[in-house]
Amino acid sequence: MSETEYHRPRGVVLRWGSLIVLSAALTAGLEVFHLPAALLLGPMAAAILLAIAGRGVALPGLSMHFAQGVVGLMIATILPASMLTEVVAKWPIVVLGTLSTIVVSAGLGWALARTGLLPGTTAIWGSAPGAASVMTVISADYGADIRLVAFMQYLRVACVAVAATLVAHSFGVAGGKVPEVVWFPAVSPRAVLETVGLAAALAFAGLKLKIPGGTFLLPMFGGLALVQSGWVTVVLPPWLLALAYATIGWAIGLRFTPAILGHAARVFPRVFASILLLIAICGGAAWVLVLVAGVDPLTAYLATSPGGADSVAIISASTPVDVPFVMTMQMSRFLLVLFTGPWLARLLSGHKGG
Repeated sequence: MSETEYHRPRGVVLRWGSLIVLSAALTAGLEVFHLPAALLLGPMAAAILLAIAGRGVALPGLSMHFAQGVVGLMIATILPASMLTEVVAKWPIVVLGTLSTIVVSAGLGWALARTGLLPGTTAIWGSAPGAASVMTVISADYGADIRLVAFMQYLRVACVAVAATLVAHSFGVAGGKVPEVVWFPAVSPRAVLETVGLAAALAFAGLKLKIPGGTFLLPMFGGLALVQSGWVTVVLPPWLLALAYATIGWAIGLRFTPAILGHAARVFPRVFASILLLIAICGGAAWVLVLVAGVDPLTAYLATSPGGADSVAIISASTPVDVPFVMTMQMSRFLLVLFTGPWLARLLSGHKGG
């Protein structure tokens, strides 16, 4: 199809149709195996395949920012109100477990950055043990290649999910049963529209204020303040979250080229080795928690697991572990990475940063 045909309505419709159908098929395939972040990874993989085949599409200019706003509100709704109480009650353990993971991941990111195989701050953001989608979208504002960061982050998510499942099985736990998703629940259309408006307003405010990562951070922290105060009720039906995840996946995947895909393949061995080392060291940190703090082994492992919070939550919910402690550790690390990520990226990347 020529460039002229690309801009014709029929060509645009065909490309969008191909992207949507392939995204749905790949997402369904990933969901069968209960792989984490399937709603984002399926569309991302579809976009990569079409982009390198020369059949990409052009997303509406502000769609990525709106999608980040929706995900920011989603994070605001899942941060437990009891988290601060849990942190205060067990602060030495939380600090030890959280900082150990961040220090190790930062060290591994620094080692990768020193090889010169990854541009700018890519190695630091790609190694950050936080929410993968958040680290990926924020990294672009700090001199990182968002495509390679996505590659590193989601490779780690997959590895961590598999490792956590195997550890749970080793303790005689079959793993959590994934609840059936009601894609179109009975919710108030007005409440959904208000949520969409809030996400858009906060995301675009973050954009206009030129805050790095503001299109995600402002909805998350602003939404958290509004939700915890009881001023607003955020309603995010699964279909809306799926659309937001798909949009982020498409925005990342459509940027891939054969050259960047080849680069990802070349750095794969070192990135994979660093992920395995991070998982092993975090397992050692869990062992320290068992010995020093008397935390039971499975709780300690899930609490120090470097990312994959959604998979950890599913496993924790149906196993005999301290679920509030596990999720407090996971979310505390996530928030600390958000605050320290830019500083660490600049510090550890040195002259390569920005």
